[in-house]
Parts: sequence; C-alpha cells; structure tokens
Amino acid sequence: MQPSYSAMKKLLKLSAVAAVSLMLLGACASTPPPPTQSLTDARLAIANAEQSDARQYAGAELDEARRQLSMAERAVGMDRMVEAARFARQSQVAAELATARTGSAKALEINHEMRRSTEALLEEMRRTERTGGRQ
Repeated sequence: MQPSYSAMKKLLKLSAVAAVSLMLLGACASTPPPPTQSLTDARLAIANAEQSDARQYAGAELDEARRQLSMAERAVGMDRMVEAARFARQSQVAAELATARTGSAKALEINHEMRRSTEALLEEMRRTERTGGRQ
C-alpha cells in the first residue's frame, strides 16, 4: 500500500522542520567571533600604562597585563573565543590597575617633595627670624 498524498506532505513538513532545527542547533554550537574589541581595549590599556611609566612603579601589574593578553591571543588561535574574551578583560583590568598604582605612587612622590620643600621654607623663615632679617 502506497502512502497517501497528505501523509507524504506531512512527512515532508516534518523533515523540513527537523532540518531547520538541526541547522539552528548547529548555529548555536558554533564558535563565537573573536573578541576583537576586548583585545583592542586590552592593548590600549597596556599602552596607556606604559605611557604613565608603569614599568617603574607597577611593573608586576604591567607584566601580568601582558601575560593575560598573550594568553588571550593564544586562545583566539585555538578557537577558544570565550576564554580569549576572559583573558583579554583580565589583561585590561591588570593594565588599568598598573596605571592607577603608578598615579598613586607619583602622587605620593609629589606629596613627599612638597613636604620637604615646606620644611625647607619653614627652616629658612626661622633662621631669618633669629638673625633679625640679616644674612
């Protein structure tokens, strides 16, 4: 006995639905795109840290930022995009920390220098008062 036209039509529709479902499922499982913007942001943060003299004041953080960026780039090469995005973000955070620590260290140096200058001025004023303005 041959299947009827309506049975064939129903089977064809089911096959089409199954094929579309498999295609959608395959699309969901595919590799996400490379985290290009995250990598760019990390590189920019490292460049900013280097320009702020982070090598001198926050070398460990700067090294960590570079290490994380390198791991992100390797992960991209291995098609591990989620991992690459995470490493890129960690790189950016480490570079921003290096920049912040550098700014803090520089501010402390300026504060210390201002304190020394103030003490020198006060000493000069005391000396001038003792001598009555004579040099």
